[in-house]
Amino acid sequence: EWMTGLTASYGTLSSEDSQFWVFIEGIDAEGAITTVKPFFGYFYRDNRCIGVRFGYQYIDGDLGNLNLDLGEKNDISMSVEGLQLINNSMSASIFHRSYVSLDNKGRFGLFAEIEASAQMGKGEFLNSSGETPKYTKSENMKFELGFNPGVAVYVFPSVCATVSIGLGGVRYASISQYDELN
Repeated sequence: EWMTGLTASYGTLSSEDSQFWVFIEGIDAEGAITTVKPFFGYFYRDNRCIGVRFGYQYIDGDLGNLNLDLGEKNDISMSVEGLQLINNSMSASIFHRSYVSLDNKGRFGLFAEIEASAQMGKGEFLNSSGETPKYTKSENMKFELGFNPGVAVYVFPSVCATVSIGLGGVRYASISQYDELN
């Protein structure tokens, strides 16, 4: 049997004149993360599946202002403003899942997934706080071997909803950063 699915997420962050702890205040920030990951799998035995997953991630963030004040006795205070980040990345992975049923009809179950993935992307960082804006680009690469256990519930006979948690693994990341030449 074949399995196909899609994981999609979208999250936003917005803060206006917020305070974090006692010494960080005046935070004005906005950001969004969008992720889409289609996957395909083949059950080569009962309750055992091998598959591939592809992904795209887009991150956009803007820090309008942030004030740091460690108090009069420490005489340390600073302000950061005008920072913007945009990051795009693509990923591909191969995974193996093993399922265990929790009831007699097989509607509820647990699974253990091992995934080997590679991700490559590009980022842009703009610092417009001074007189001359500073623009930096980066290229990033990440390899990961992860363990993702989860829960599976068959909503309909051929439709299954799953929830998994990335418990851990091994990750290697490399980031090459360079300034934009004018």
